[in-house]
Amino acid sequence: MKIENTVSKVVATILIYSHFLAGCVANGAGTGNVKPGPKTSSSYETKAEQTTIPVVTTQTKLDVIIPVFDPGLSDKAENYEEEGVWPELRRAEANRFAYKLKQALDKTRMFGAVRVTPDSQTTGDLYLLGKIEESDGENVAFKLTATDISGRQWLNQSFSHTVKEGFYKDLRKKGQDPYEPVFDEAAHEVIEKLSKKDEKQLAELKQISKLRFGASFNEAAFNEYMQQERGYFKVTSMPSDNDPMLERVNAIHIREQLFIDNLQQNYSSFNNKMEDSYLKWQEASFTEKQLREEAQTKGVLKAIGGALLIGLSIAAAVSGSGSGTYNAGDAAKSTAAVAGGLAGVWMLSSSFQSFEEAKFHKESIDELGQSVNMEMAPQVVSFEEETVELTGNVKEQYDQWRAFLHRMYEQEATPTTQL
Repeated sequence: MKIENTVSKVVATILIYSHFLAGCVANGAGTGNVKPGPKTSSSYETKAEQTTIPVVTTQTKLDVIIPVFDPGLSDKAENYEEEGVWPELRRAEANRFAYKLKQALDKTRMFGAVRVTPDSQTTGDLYLLGKIEESDGENVAFKLTATDISGRQWLNQSFSHTVKEGFYKDLRKKGQDPYEPVFDEAAHEVIEKLSKKDEKQLAELKQISKLRFGASFNEAAFNEYMQQERGYFKVTSMPSDNDPMLERVNAIHIREQLFIDNLQQNYSSFNNKMEDSYLKWQEASFTEKQLREEAQTKGVLKAIGGALLIGLSIAAAVSGSGSGTYNAGDAAKSTAAVAGGLAGVWMLSSSFQSFEEAKFHKESIDELGQSVNMEMAPQVVSFEEETVELTGNVKEQYDQWRAFLHRMYEQEATPTTQL
């Protein structure tokens, strides 16, 4: 009975696969639905090309802060391999993705200064905070939250893109980033939210930026011009333009903006340095993933085929030995059973090799992402005849610069105090 059940299952499986293959042939070989002649131009357009940029009629242009993306790494290092994430590559992508989003926003010319920063502590009018959810050369996804300086959230959305195989076969796209469409899509979505704001709302955001920057140096003096309602900042009044304290804070603010502007060169340089190797990693990772999936598919098919052959061999052997007499036909059946069994064993062994090949491809992808980090050369900066040497990476140098500016403000407020 068990053998009959086995044979029945084998036959059923063969019939299912035969039906499946016949369906594939029928769908692929038919010519009744083919429409001859060239395609229309619209059929070649990408999603990004079809997206219409919303009309923004306001004159006030917001300054945008894009902190380096959250790389989306697990809290536990032992999970990296399981998740297929190479941490050094992700940290490099965190810088690159922020800069790519800056470039996408700059192209629209709908904003003032768009600056990439080490964190969200920098003063601006609109903040775009991203977190990488996936990046493997074929699929890219990140979550983006847009919040203005008043605390109001504009956007909280995930953006994703799948690279098509034809991208790497198109010579016109050589040297282009296959992830480009996802950053353009995110930029267009931010502009969509911007188009719904009026001039008064945007002008107030500029005022709140000034007041909150001032409050970071002198909370008591500048908080009196603002109030919070349900957690959102609102301007109640503004100090006069010739207010000495405001003038002092404005001077410091300009110096901070200049420092951040200089940082853009570092982010640009970092992006340019990793450009060639990163584009090669994307293509190699895309190819390796395709090969890995192909190897896994072959492995599964070989395993199924091997199991079928072994099952049929067992059935043939049992059938040949069940009569109790010997004849040439039984000998042929036995030989066929042995041959089929050996073939089945070989196919199962080959399938395991395919899975090992898939594992090798995964390891190859991981090895492509080693040794990337964003460092800065030490630099000496000055402000009002005072100098300071900044060392370390971008984040460390920026923290040292902000501490230096606070020291300068305190020294001006209490000139007789030795700091």
